[in-house]
Amino acid sequence: MLLQHNDPFRDLDRLTQQIFGTAARPSSMPLDAWREGDEFVVELDLPGIDSDKLDIDVERNVLTIRAERLSHMPDAANAVAAERSWGVFSRQLVLGDALDTEKVDADYTAGVLRLRIPIAEQAKPRKISIGSRDAISGRKEAKSISA
Repeated sequence: MLLQHNDPFRDLDRLTQQIFGTAARPSSMPLDAWREGDEFVVELDLPGIDSDKLDIDVERNVLTIRAERLSHMPDAANAVAAERSWGVFSRQLVLGDALDTEKVDADYTAGVLRLRIPIAEQAKPRKISIGSRDAISGRKEAKSISA
């Protein structure tokens, strides 16, 4: 005789992992991000999404990506396997003040959304001129240093 123990918390944990994913295996929109010169690059995997079902918004410093993947399986079908996620997905990225949210460039090719977000001009390193008065002549000299 086999005794089966039901743990409702383990069942709930398993269900939330299937719906929302985990850190190691997100359920949708996994991304990579890196700095490349004077911009940040973010790539998100969005296979099976039509470009007209993809929406990107920036409000203040929050970039929101929304995508909709439609199910191609007929409602009356007897599914043998149904592991692919479908429906509306969204992901928000909080961008720092050092990024120029007015100049975000987006490209969607082969199921990968690539965002290029430039670093704002005011956040880039720049030279600052320092003035000094020569104590002997009273003449003002200037030299530059890097910020």
